[in-house]
Amino acid sequence: MNIEQFRDYCLSKKGVTEEFPFDEVTLVFKVMGKMFALAPLERVPSQANLKCDPERAEMLREEWDGIIIPGYHMSKVHWNTLYLEQLPVELLTDLIDHSYNLVVARFPKKLRAAWEELLD
Repeated sequence: MNIEQFRDYCLSKKGVTEEFPFDEVTLVFKVMGKMFALAPLERVPSQANLKCDPERAEMLREEWDGIIIPGYHMSKVHWNTLYLEQLPVELLTDLIDHSYNLVVARFPKKLRAAWEELLD
């Protein structure tokens, strides 16, 4: 998956916006204002940071040693950095979904209600 495909998939999810809150080269994807993915656009090869359940994060880092690593400039417990073009598309879409779902699951009641009212 290249960076454009990564971007398109993230934006296809309900309630997602993109912005550059940190600098002009770090693209951040948020669902209802809550961050679930980052993509540093100047990195070669293409990389992204995704939120991940801590146990799953450790397992993935062991299985994909050097391709999935602790999150760069993020909480090493809850975030992974992934080399996009070195992973199967099916795994990447699953990990994007996992990150998105972790964030949605932590929505407070009012935000969840607003998210649920959005059209798919």
